[in-house]
Amino acid sequence: MVEHPIAPVYDNNSKVLILGSFPSVKSREEMFFYGHPQNRFWKVLAGVFAERVPKSIQEKRSFLLDHKIALWDVIASCDIEGSSDSSIKNVVPNNLNTILEQSNIEEIFVNGKTAYKYYNTYLRDTLKREAICLPSTSPANAAWNLEKLICAWSAVKK
Repeated sequence: MVEHPIAPVYDNNSKVLILGSFPSVKSREEMFFYGHPQNRFWKVLAGVFAERVPKSIQEKRSFLLDHKIALWDVIASCDIEGSSDSSIKNVVPNNLNTILEQSNIEEIFVNGKTAYKYYNTYLRDTLKREAICLPSTSPANAAWNLEKLICAWSAVKK
C-alpha cells in the first residue's frame, strides 16, 4: 500500500478544485504535484493563464493560489506498480471535506479519465457534486497536443 505523501494546495480564496488520480513516482520523490518533466500540467496551466511556466515548488504553489486553484488527488492510498494508473488497486479515497469547507470551490475538475473514474466511484455520491473531466495532461495522452489541451483546460479560468 502506497500512501499519498503530498498535502493539498488551497486557501479560502480557492474557487476551482483540480484532482488528479494519484501522484507518480517522480511526484512522490519531489513531494509535489506533476513533478515529471514529461507531464504537461504546468505548461497547460501556464498557457491557460498566459504566464511563464512555474518551476520551483514555491512558484507552482503561488501560481495555483494566485489563480484561485486548489489542487489534490482523488486517492489517499492504493496499491500501485510504479506510476501506472492501470495497476491501481485497493483504493482509499482522500477526504475532500476540509478543502470544500475551508474554501469557495465552485467547480471540481479532474485530470483525465482515471481520476474521473475514481472520483465517480468513491466521492461523487458522498460529496453530492459532479466533477468535469478534462483531458489528461499525461504524455500517455498523445492524441492531445499542447494547444488542444490549453483550449480544453481554459474551463478552469474563473
